[in-house]
Amino acid sequence: MAVVSALYVYPIKACRGVRVAEWPVVARGFDADRRWMLVDEAGTFVSQREEPRLALVNTAFDGDDLRIDALGLAPLTLPRSYEAGAARTVRVWNDQVLGCAHPEASAWFSEFVGAPGELVYMPEAQHRRVNPARARAGDIVSFADGYPFLLISEASLEDLNARMAEPVPMERFRPNIVVSGIQAFAEDEFSHVRLGEISFRGVKRCDRCVVTTIDIATGEPSQEPLRTLATFRRWDSQVWFGMNLIHDAPGVLRVGDPVQV
Repeated sequence: MAVVSALYVYPIKACRGVRVAEWPVVARGFDADRRWMLVDEAGTFVSQREEPRLALVNTAFDGDDLRIDALGLAPLTLPRSYEAGAARTVRVWNDQVLGCAHPEASAWFSEFVGAPGELVYMPEAQHRRVNPARARAGDIVSFADGYPFLLISEASLEDLNARMAEPVPMERFRPNIVVSGIQAFAEDEFSHVRLGEISFRGVKRCDRCVVTTIDIATGEPSQEPLRTLATFRRWDSQVWFGMNLIHDAPGVLRVGDPVQV
Protein backbone atom coordinates (compact mmCIF):
# COMPACT_ATOMS: atom_id res chain seq x y z
CA MET A 1 0.00 0.00 0.00
CA ALA A 2 1.29 3.44 -0.89
CA VAL A 3 1.39 5.80 2.07
CA VAL A 4 2.94 9.05 3.25
CA SER A 5 6.05 7.97 5.15
CA ALA A 6 7.63 11.28 6.24
CA LEU A 7 6.82 15.00 6.39
CA TYR A 8 9.21 17.94 6.68
CA VAL A 9 8.67 21.62 7.41
CA TYR A 10 11.40 24.21 6.76
CA PRO A 11 10.61 27.29 8.86
CA ILE A 12 13.69 29.18 7.59
CA LYS A 13 14.55 28.89 3.92
CA ALA A 14 17.91 27.09 3.43
CA CYS A 15 18.20 25.94 7.08
CA ARG A 16 17.55 22.48 8.46
CA GLY A 17 13.96 21.29 8.49
CA VAL A 18 11.72 19.81 11.17
CA ARG A 19 10.37 16.29 10.72
CA VAL A 20 6.75 16.06 11.87
CA ALA A 21 4.12 13.34 12.19
CA GLU A 22 1.29 15.58 10.98
CA TRP A 23 0.98 19.19 9.92
CA PRO A 24 -1.64 21.72 8.75
CA VAL A 25 -1.78 22.65 5.08
CA VAL A 26 -2.70 26.32 4.55
CA ALA A 27 -2.85 28.65 1.57
CA ARG A 28 0.93 28.81 0.96
CA GLY A 29 1.65 25.14 1.70
CA PHE A 30 2.63 23.71 5.07
CA ASP A 31 1.89 26.11 7.91
CA ALA A 32 5.07 28.04 8.85
CA ASP A 33 7.05 26.55 5.94
CA ARG A 34 9.71 28.96 4.62
CA ARG A 35 8.07 32.07 5.99
CA TRP A 36 11.51 33.20 7.22
CA MET A 37 14.39 33.87 4.83
CA LEU A 38 17.90 35.31 4.94
CA VAL A 39 18.68 38.11 2.48
CA ASP A 40 21.90 39.97 1.68
CA GLU A 41 22.42 43.74 1.78
CA ALA A 42 20.78 44.10 -1.62
CA GLY A 43 17.69 42.21 -0.43
CA THR A 44 18.37 39.09 -2.52
CA PHE A 45 17.70 35.73 -0.88
CA VAL A 46 20.66 33.74 0.42
CA SER A 47 20.57 29.95 0.17
CA GLN A 48 22.99 27.08 0.63
CA ARG A 49 24.15 27.79 -2.92
CA GLU A 50 25.90 30.90 -1.59
CA GLU A 51 26.31 29.87 2.06
CA PRO A 52 26.60 26.07 2.43
CA ARG A 53 26.95 26.41 6.23
CA LEU A 54 23.25 27.28 6.46
CA ALA A 55 22.80 23.50 6.29
CA LEU A 56 24.13 23.44 9.87
CA VAL A 57 21.45 25.74 11.36
CA ASN A 58 18.96 23.70 13.38
CA THR A 59 15.32 24.73 13.65
CA ALA A 60 12.65 23.48 16.05
CA PHE A 61 9.10 24.49 16.94
CA ASP A 62 8.23 25.16 20.56
CA GLY A 63 4.60 26.20 20.78
CA ASP A 64 4.33 29.66 19.23
CA ASP A 65 8.12 30.00 19.16
CA LEU A 66 10.80 28.92 16.74
CA ARG A 67 14.16 27.93 18.22
CA ILE A 68 17.34 28.08 16.16
CA ASP A 69 20.87 27.05 17.04
CA ALA A 70 24.22 26.41 15.41
CA LEU A 71 27.65 25.50 16.69
CA GLY A 72 29.52 28.52 18.00
CA LEU A 73 26.52 30.76 18.65
CA ALA A 74 24.05 31.03 21.50
CA PRO A 75 20.61 29.62 20.65
CA LEU A 76 17.98 32.14 19.59
CA THR A 77 14.21 32.08 19.99
CA LEU A 78 11.98 33.70 17.38
CA PRO A 79 8.22 33.95 17.09
CA ARG A 80 6.67 31.59 14.56
CA SER A 81 5.07 34.63 12.95
CA TYR A 82 6.43 38.17 12.99
CA GLU A 83 5.05 41.33 11.45
CA ALA A 84 6.43 43.99 13.78
CA GLY A 85 9.69 44.64 11.97
CA ALA A 86 10.36 47.20 9.28
CA ALA A 87 9.02 45.96 5.96
CA ARG A 88 11.40 45.97 3.00
CA THR A 89 11.31 44.67 -0.54
CA VAL A 90 13.25 41.44 -0.99
CA ARG A 91 13.85 39.19 -3.97
CA VAL A 92 13.28 35.45 -4.43
CA TRP A 93 14.46 34.54 -7.91
CA ASN A 94 12.42 36.86 -10.17
CA ASP A 95 9.82 37.76 -7.55
CA GLN A 96 9.89 40.92 -5.49
CA VAL A 97 7.95 40.59 -2.23
CA LEU A 98 7.75 42.24 1.18
CA GLY A 99 9.54 40.90 4.23
CA CYS A 100 9.62 42.11 7.84
CA ALA A 101 13.17 42.26 9.20
CA HIS A 102 13.94 40.92 12.69
CA PRO A 103 16.95 42.87 14.10
CA GLU A 104 18.19 40.30 16.63
CA ALA A 105 17.90 37.39 14.20
CA SER A 106 19.53 39.45 11.47
CA ALA A 107 22.54 40.05 13.71
CA TRP A 108 22.67 36.33 14.63
CA PHE A 109 22.74 35.19 11.00
CA SER A 110 25.15 37.93 9.95
CA GLU A 111 27.59 36.67 12.57
CA PHE A 112 27.06 33.07 11.54
CA VAL A 113 27.68 33.55 7.81
CA GLY A 114 30.27 36.31 8.31
CA ALA A 115 28.52 38.83 6.09
CA PRO A 116 25.86 41.51 6.59
CA GLY A 117 22.31 40.35 6.04
CA GLU A 118 18.78 40.36 7.39
CA LEU A 119 16.38 37.65 8.40
CA VAL A 120 12.93 38.58 7.13
CA TYR A 121 9.44 37.17 7.63
CA MET A 122 6.75 37.05 4.94
CA PRO A 123 3.70 38.85 6.37
CA GLU A 124 0.26 37.34 6.03
CA ALA A 125 -0.91 40.09 3.67
CA GLN A 126 1.88 39.32 1.18
CA HIS A 127 0.61 36.97 -1.52
CA ARG A 128 3.40 35.69 -3.73
CA ARG A 129 1.86 34.03 -6.75
CA VAL A 130 2.97 30.67 -8.05
CA ASN A 131 4.20 30.75 -11.67
CA PRO A 132 0.91 31.39 -13.53
CA ALA A 133 2.03 29.16 -16.40
CA ARG A 134 1.72 26.16 -14.03
CA ALA A 135 -0.81 27.35 -11.47
CA ARG A 136 -4.40 28.40 -11.02
CA ALA A 137 -5.62 31.83 -10.04
CA GLY A 138 -5.18 32.22 -6.29
CA ASP A 139 -2.30 29.75 -5.90
CA ILE A 140 0.29 31.37 -3.62
CA VAL A 141 3.59 30.28 -2.11
CA SER A 142 5.95 31.29 0.68
CA PHE A 143 9.69 31.98 0.24
CA ALA A 144 10.08 28.46 -1.22
CA ASP A 145 11.91 28.39 -4.54
CA GLY A 146 8.74 28.12 -6.59
CA TYR A 147 6.06 25.72 -5.40
CA PRO A 148 4.28 24.89 -2.12
CA PHE A 149 5.35 21.22 -1.92
CA LEU A 150 8.05 18.83 -3.09
CA LEU A 151 7.31 15.10 -3.07
CA ILE A 152 9.89 12.29 -3.39
CA SER A 153 9.40 8.55 -3.07
CA GLU A 154 11.56 6.32 -0.90
CA ALA A 155 12.03 4.03 -3.90
CA SER A 156 13.54 6.84 -5.97
CA LEU A 157 16.17 7.49 -3.31
CA GLU A 158 16.85 3.77 -2.96
CA ASP A 159 17.40 3.51 -6.72
CA LEU A 160 19.81 6.45 -6.65
CA ASN A 161 21.72 5.19 -3.61
CA ALA A 162 22.14 1.76 -5.20
CA ARG A 163 24.16 3.44 -7.94
CA MET A 164 26.56 5.29 -5.60
CA ALA A 165 29.48 4.22 -3.45
CA GLU A 166 28.17 6.26 -0.49
CA PRO A 167 24.41 6.68 0.05
CA VAL A 168 22.90 10.07 0.81
CA PRO A 169 19.97 10.76 3.14
CA MET A 170 16.58 12.01 1.97
CA GLU A 171 17.20 15.30 3.78
CA ARG A 172 19.74 16.28 1.11
CA PHE A 173 16.82 16.80 -1.28
CA ARG A 174 14.69 18.88 1.11
CA PRO A 175 11.30 17.30 0.38
CA ASN A 176 8.12 18.26 2.20
CA ILE A 177 6.48 14.89 1.54
CA VAL A 178 8.02 11.42 1.29
CA VAL A 179 5.94 8.44 0.17
CA SER A 180 6.53 4.69 0.25
CA GLY A 181 4.91 1.83 -1.64
CA ILE A 182 5.32 3.17 -5.18
CA GLN A 183 7.91 2.33 -7.81
CA ALA A 184 11.06 4.39 -8.22
CA PHE A 185 10.36 7.66 -10.07
CA ALA A 186 6.63 6.95 -10.34
CA GLU A 187 6.16 10.48 -8.98
CA ASP A 188 7.44 11.77 -12.34
CA GLU A 189 3.97 11.04 -13.72
CA PHE A 190 1.87 12.43 -10.88
CA SER A 191 -0.46 14.89 -12.62
CA HIS A 192 -2.97 14.47 -9.78
CA VAL A 193 -2.51 12.67 -6.47
CA ARG A 194 -4.56 12.47 -3.30
CA LEU A 195 -2.74 12.23 0.02
CA GLY A 196 -5.14 11.51 2.83
CA GLU A 197 -7.86 14.15 2.69
CA ILE A 198 -6.04 16.55 0.36
CA SER A 199 -5.76 16.50 -3.43
CA PHE A 200 -2.66 17.84 -5.16
CA ARG A 201 -1.63 18.72 -8.70
CA GLY A 202 1.78 17.60 -9.94
CA VAL A 203 2.90 20.66 -11.88
CA LYS A 204 6.62 20.29 -12.53
CA ARG A 205 9.41 17.80 -11.95
CA CYS A 206 12.10 19.29 -9.75
CA ASP A 207 15.39 20.26 -11.38
CA ARG A 208 18.22 19.85 -8.88
CA CYS A 209 21.14 22.10 -8.04
CA VAL A 210 24.34 22.07 -5.97
CA VAL A 211 22.36 22.21 -2.70
CA THR A 212 21.95 18.43 -2.99
CA THR A 213 25.74 18.03 -2.86
CA ILE A 214 26.12 19.70 0.55
CA ASP A 215 26.73 17.32 3.45
CA ILE A 216 24.10 18.24 6.03
CA ALA A 217 26.39 17.04 8.84
CA THR A 218 29.42 19.16 7.86
CA GLY A 219 28.19 21.87 5.50
CA GLU A 220 30.80 20.78 2.97
CA PRO A 221 29.94 20.37 -0.75
CA SER A 222 30.99 17.47 -2.95
CA GLN A 223 30.09 16.15 -6.41
CA GLU A 224 27.45 13.65 -5.34
CA PRO A 225 24.62 12.93 -5.85
CA LEU A 226 24.42 15.28 -8.86
CA ARG A 227 27.20 13.44 -10.67
CA THR A 228 25.38 10.10 -10.45
CA LEU A 229 21.95 11.59 -11.10
CA ALA A 230 23.29 13.13 -14.29
CA THR A 231 24.11 9.67 -15.65
CA PHE A 232 20.45 8.64 -15.80
CA ARG A 233 18.22 11.58 -14.86
CA ARG A 234 19.48 14.33 -17.17
CA TRP A 235 17.41 15.87 -19.94
CA ASP A 236 16.66 19.41 -21.17
CA SER A 237 20.08 20.38 -19.73
CA GLN A 238 18.87 19.75 -16.17
CA VAL A 239 19.03 16.94 -13.61
CA TRP A 240 15.64 15.91 -12.20
CA PHE A 241 14.57 14.35 -8.90
CA GLY A 242 11.16 14.73 -7.25
CA MET A 243 7.85 16.34 -8.17
CA ASN A 244 6.58 19.81 -7.28
CA LEU A 245 2.97 19.88 -6.10
CA ILE A 246 0.25 22.47 -5.58
CA HIS A 247 -2.60 21.62 -3.21
CA ASP A 248 -6.25 22.15 -4.08
CA ALA A 249 -7.50 22.93 -0.57
CA PRO A 250 -6.33 23.29 3.04
CA GLY A 251 -6.41 20.42 5.50
CA VAL A 252 -4.07 18.28 7.61
CA LEU A 253 -1.50 15.88 6.19
CA ARG A 254 -0.36 12.93 8.30
CA VAL A 255 2.28 10.23 8.16
CA GLY A 256 0.42 7.05 7.23
CA ASP A 257 -2.09 8.81 4.99
CA PRO A 258 -2.90 6.73 1.89
CA VAL A 259 -1.56 7.79 -1.50
CA GLN A 260 -4.11 7.61 -4.32
CA VAL A 261 -3.07 8.39 -7.89
